[in-house]
Amino acid sequence: MSAAEPADVLCLGESMVLVAAAGEGLRSAETAELHIAGAESNVAVGLTHLGRRAEWFSRVGADPFGSRILEALRLRGVETPRVVEDGTRQTGVYFKDVVDGRSDVLYYRARSAASAMSPADLAGLRLAERRVCHLSGITAALSESCNDLVDAVLSGRSGDVVTSFDVNFRPRLWASERAAPVLLEHARRADIVFVGRDEAAELWGTATADEVRELLPDVGALVVKDADVGATSFVGTERVHVPAPSVDVVEPIGAGDAFAAGYLDGRLGGADERTCLRRGHVMAAHALRHRGDTPDPGPAQRLRELAAIGEEEWNALRFAVQEETVRW
Repeated sequence: MSAAEPADVLCLGESMVLVAAAGEGLRSAETAELHIAGAESNVAVGLTHLGRRAEWFSRVGADPFGSRILEALRLRGVETPRVVEDGTRQTGVYFKDVVDGRSDVLYYRARSAASAMSPADLAGLRLAERRVCHLSGITAALSESCNDLVDAVLSGRSGDVVTSFDVNFRPRLWASERAAPVLLEHARRADIVFVGRDEAAELWGTATADEVRELLPDVGALVVKDADVGATSFVGTERVHVPAPSVDVVEPIGAGDAFAAGYLDGRLGGADERTCLRRGHVMAAHALRHRGDTPDPGPAQRLRELAAIGEEEWNALRFAVQEETVRW
């Protein structure tokens, strides 16, 4: 494939630098670790690990943090040829404060470079030539222009591009009363929607996956995730539920993005719906048993093999932290 041809998947959204104190609270820590975090770039990393061509687009500051993000993503195989480095705004940063085993997050992203994204950025992204464009509700919350960008992608696309939208409601960014109607409208116009049962309940008052489907009856593929219970997808009149495997959870951050990457990998490969959900679960399980948003989940072929095991083996599957291999 020619390098001039755009990647099959385009992921749009903000990535930030995460500052995490080394094993203690920020108030007393003397050292810290820097990581890269961003829902949409996490999906891009997961897809490239599975052998797909994925591109990430955003705006970053023309600063060391922006350079760090770009270098880290390129090292993981994500393409970034169209990212804008903005000399007038900074790259977003956030801090993780862990005290007595509980984690709190402090965001410093107001007026970040990514918050200046707008529909004008779409001109050079060649959306019509993509197979999938993935974005999330986080972008819609960053600024009015960012919400306009999401709206433009979902309402004005051309060609055969499939739009993938992860609701990704973040209460720290906007109140549910304001977010609920905006995210519902975005979800109704997407081809593929990912939403947690709990966040749908908080936003829209739905109690079950089937109630979410009633609210979004025309979405081509609706995936409702229910934590360690499992995931249910609705494609047309088909309803498929796949229970989640047992996982020794270390940290939940990044698991939803990993799930989306696994599911989209299945869709890109023409897999049936049950296999798509299983690939999502396998990718999420590896994220859950590691710290950091994008751990290396091991060989892609092994991940796909796990997603294809028999029903009895699947129900007995367990991802244990203590072992390098998975028990099943």
